[in-house]
Amino acid sequence: MIWTALIVVYLLWGSTYLAIRITVETMPPLLSAALRFAVAGLVLAVVLRLRRGPGALRVDRRQLGSAALVGVLLLAAGNGLVVLAESGPPGVAVPSGIAALLVATVPLLVVLLRSATGDRPPIWTFAGVTVGFVGLILLVLPGGGSAAVPLVGALTVVAAATSWSVGSFLSGRIRMPADPFVATVYEMVAGALVLLAVAAGRGELADFHPAAVSTRSWLALGYLMVAGSLVAFTAYVWLLQNAPISLVSTYAYVNPAVAVALGALLVAEPITPQVLLGGAVIVAGVALVVTTERPRRAGTGSRSGSTPARDRQ
Repeated sequence: MIWTALIVVYLLWGSTYLAIRITVETMPPLLSAALRFAVAGLVLAVVLRLRRGPGALRVDRRQLGSAALVGVLLLAAGNGLVVLAESGPPGVAVPSGIAALLVATVPLLVVLLRSATGDRPPIWTFAGVTVGFVGLILLVLPGGGSAAVPLVGALTVVAAATSWSVGSFLSGRIRMPADPFVATVYEMVAGALVLLAVAAGRGELADFHPAAVSTRSWLALGYLMVAGSLVAFTAYVWLLQNAPISLVSTYAYVNPAVAVALGALLVAEPITPQVLLGGAVIVAGVALVVTTERPRRAGTGSRSGSTPARDRQ
C-alpha cells in the first residue's frame, strides 16, 4: 500500500505541471486555477459532509483565518504564479519540466526560513541548500538560443516557490484545523476566491468564452481537479500517517524528474545540457536535505498541506 501510494504521488503530482501547460493553451490561466481549486474543494467538502455528518467542517474563526491565509499563500500565490509562468507563447512561457525543477527548491527555502527564526538545522542541511541553489543558478543562467529558460518566467516560478515555502512554514506554526482534509477544504476555497478576484481584475472573466476552450484543455483541467487535487492529495495524507517522513519526502525530487520526462515525451519540451546539469544539481541538493532531515518530522510542516508540489501543483 505504501509503495502504491508513493507511485500515485510521484506520477500524478509530477504530471500536474504538464497538465497546467495544456490547460492554459486555450483557457485564461488564473481563472483555470480558480476553477480547479473551487471544484476540488467543494467535492472534498461534500465527501466529508456525507461521511462524517453535519459537523464535519466545523472550525473556529482562528482556525478558519489560518487555513485561509495558508490557502492564499500556497494556492493563490504559489500555484497561481506557476500557472502564469507556464502561460504565454513559446519563448515566454516556462516549460513544465523547468517549472517543476524550480519548485523543487521549496524544501531548501523552508530551511532558510527555519534558520531565520532561530532553528539550527544540521550542517549537512545547509550544504544541501547551497548545492540546490547552485543548481538554481545554473538552470536560469542565460544559455542563448531558443531553448534558453525565460528569465522573467523563471523568476515568477521562484516567487511562487517562495510563497509556497512561507505558507508551508506558517502552517506548522499557527493554529490550523486539526483535520488536514478539513483544512484543505478551506485552503482551496480561500485560494480559489483570491484567484477568481485577481482573474477578474486582469479581465480574464470578460475574455473567457467556454466554446473557445479546446477539448484537450478541458480534459487537462479535469485531470488537475481529480488526479492532482483529490486523488494524489488523499494518497499523500495517507502516506504521512503510515510511512516514514523521509520516504514520503522523496516526492520533492522525484516529481521534477517525472515532469521533465513527460514534457519531453508528450509536448517535445527541449532538454538541453544546461537543463540536465542544473536540474541534477537541484535534485541532489534536495535529496541531501531530505536525507539529513530524516529524524525530523516537522522540518517542512506538520500537515500534508504544508509541503511542496501539491498541484502543487
